[in-house]
Amino acid sequence: MQTVERDHSTPVSEPMVEKAQPELTRRLLLLLAGFAALGALATNIILPAFPQIASDLNASFNDLGATLSSFFVAFALGQLVVGPLSDRFGRKPLVLGGIATFVLGCAVCALATSLPQLITGRTIQALGVCATSVLSRAIARDLFDGDQLARTLALIMVAMAAAPGFSPLLGGAFEQLLGWRATFGFVAAVAILLGGYYVVSLGETHAKDYRTAPSIQAVLLGYKRLLLDRRFIAPALTVSLVVGTLYAFFSMAPAILMAGFGLSSLDLGVFFAATVFVVFAAGLSAPRLVRRWGQVAVARTGIVIAFAGSLGLLIAPHSFLFFCVFLTIFLLGMGVVNPLGTAIALHPFGAQAGAASALLGFLQMGCAAAAITLGTSLSLSAYASLAVISVAALTASFIAFLAAR
Repeated sequence: MQTVERDHSTPVSEPMVEKAQPELTRRLLLLLAGFAALGALATNIILPAFPQIASDLNASFNDLGATLSSFFVAFALGQLVVGPLSDRFGRKPLVLGGIATFVLGCAVCALATSLPQLITGRTIQALGVCATSVLSRAIARDLFDGDQLARTLALIMVAMAAAPGFSPLLGGAFEQLLGWRATFGFVAAVAILLGGYYVVSLGETHAKDYRTAPSIQAVLLGYKRLLLDRRFIAPALTVSLVVGTLYAFFSMAPAILMAGFGLSSLDLGVFFAATVFVVFAAGLSAPRLVRRWGQVAVARTGIVIAFAGSLGLLIAPHSFLFFCVFLTIFLLGMGVVNPLGTAIALHPFGAQAGAASALLGFLQMGCAAAAITLGTSLSLSAYASLAVISVAALTASFIAFLAAR
C-alpha cells in the first residue's frame, strides 16, 4: 500500500467525517480535569504562606513576587515546546516526563533555604506541569469532536478555573497545620496519583498516523500559520484576554479585599472558594445552551455578560456589595466563553492539537502576565486598576471574536 505524506506544518481542517468517540466517563473527566487544574493549583497554593516564607527565607513580599512571575514565564514558554513534541512522540511520554519534572521541582522548593533556590524550584515546577495543562486539552481533542468536545472542554475549564479559587484556602490550611513546605509535598503527591491513574486507565491517545516529525523550522512555521489563521487566532485571543482578566483579579484581590475592604486571610480564602461555584454553574450550563443555540451564539453572549460585569466594576460606586455583584456577572460570562472559545479554536486542527493547544496556553499565560504587570504599574487603586483592565480586555476580546469565522 502506498503511503501518502501529509504536510503537518500547515494548519488544515480535519476531514468532515464521523469518528467513533469514547464515552465521557466520570473517571476520564476527573483525570483530564486533574491534569488541567494541577498547574493552577501549584500557582496559587503558596499565596497564604507568603508571610512565613518571607520570614524563613529573609525576603520581602516584593521579592516573593518573582516566585509567581518565574512560574508564569516558564509555564508559558514550556508549552510551546511540549505541544509539538507531543504531536511527534505522542502524549504519554510528555505527560509522564512532565509529572516527573514537576515532582523534582516540588522537592527543590520544599528543601529551599534561600529565595533563589525557591525560584529555581518554581521554574522547574512550571516546566513540568505545563505538560499536563496543555495536553489535557490536546487529549480531549484526540478523543472527542463537535458537541462532545465542547462539553468535555467545558468541564475541564471549570476545573482549571476552580483550582485558583480553592488553592489559597487549601494552602492556608497546610501552612497552619504542617508548615509551608508541606504544600509542595501535597501537590507532588497529587501529580504522582494523576500520573499513575493515567497509565492504568487511559494511556496514549495520539494515533501514530497523525504523528509528525517536524524540524524546528517547521514547528516555528506551524506556529506562524496558526497565528495567521483566523479560525484559530480570533477565538484563541478571545479566550486568552478573558483568562488574563481572571488572573488579574486573583492577583489584585488581596489588595482590594484585605487592604480595601478589611477581609482577613481566612475571609479571602473563603471568598476565592465562593467564586468557584459561580464558574462551576456557568461551565455546566454552557453545553446545554450550545445544544439549543450553537457554540458561536452562546460564546458571544458569554463575552457580552463578562463585559457587562467589567463595565459595572468601572462605573458603579466602589463598595464591597457592588464588587461582589459585578464580579459574579463577569465570572458567569467567563465561565461560558472560556470552554466554548477553546473548543472553537481547537476544533479545526486535530492533527496539530498539541501545537494548537500549546499556543493557546502560551497566549493565555501571556495575557495573564500582561494584565498583572499592567495592574501593578497603573497609578490607580487596585479596584480601579482591575476595572480598567477588565473593560479594556473584554472590549478587545469581543472585537477578536467578531473576527472569527
